[in-house]
Amino acid sequence: MPQTGTPTTPALIAPFETLGRGIFGAGAYVVDLFAFIGQAFARLGSVLLSPRRFRMASLVRHIYDTGWKAIPIIMLLSLGTTMVLFYQGASQLQRYGADLFTINLTVISLLREMGVLITSIMVAGRSGSAFASETGVMKLRGETDVLRSMGIDPIEILVVPRLLALLITLPLLTFIADIVGLAGAYVMAVWQLDMSWPQYIQRLQTIITPDMFAVGMIKAPVFAFLIALICTHQGMRVEGSAEKVGFATTQAVVISIFAVIMADALFSILFAKAGL
Repeated sequence: MPQTGTPTTPALIAPFETLGRGIFGAGAYVVDLFAFIGQAFARLGSVLLSPRRFRMASLVRHIYDTGWKAIPIIMLLSLGTTMVLFYQGASQLQRYGADLFTINLTVISLLREMGVLITSIMVAGRSGSAFASETGVMKLRGETDVLRSMGIDPIEILVVPRLLALLITLPLLTFIADIVGLAGAYVMAVWQLDMSWPQYIQRLQTIITPDMFAVGMIKAPVFAFLIALICTHQGMRVEGSAEKVGFATTQAVVISIFAVIMADALFSILFAKAGL
């Protein structure tokens, strides 16, 4: 005899099921990522302790790709962002007769936040996507399995050189972005405030402190670490078809940019607590 009563409607369960699967998937991803980070640290330590295993040619190539080739776009982006920030700040502060403080606003924002953050986001979109796609294609073709069959750890070959390269290039690119941004602020100071070069330099000397410059530069290696490991981790997770490579690349860029922004927010809280 069939049971009577109103059965549970699947449409009511579906949102909760989707939420549960999303939470479970996110937790599993975080665990897998931390395991990957641990493996990368172990391989990095073994490479640094054994110079014969250090692959200088691969490191130089990745430094060239992630650093030298990225300089033009980083300079253009830093210049444009700084000039827009200066223009918008001056437009608002002129109403209160405080347009001179536009330099303070621009320089502090550039050195503490904008320089390293914009550079990291650009590197994540440019170099991070390349890391994910390159390692993903190698994983899909079975090249990582070939390396393992030869007794070579793929993480040592594919991840460590990229991680070291980004740890070197991202701080340098951040420094270049800061210098170019200060040059862009000078151009805008001449245009909107009719300020001379000696006046601008004198103003900078009253604004910039070593702590201010250090705050931005300290973040760069941490952001490089996040971008390199998240993007290579996504590439090493590729399985199935070529479509998965594109999906992994997109995920790598999105997750790495999200991680950079969250790390920057955490840094802001820590520096505020430390009085920096």
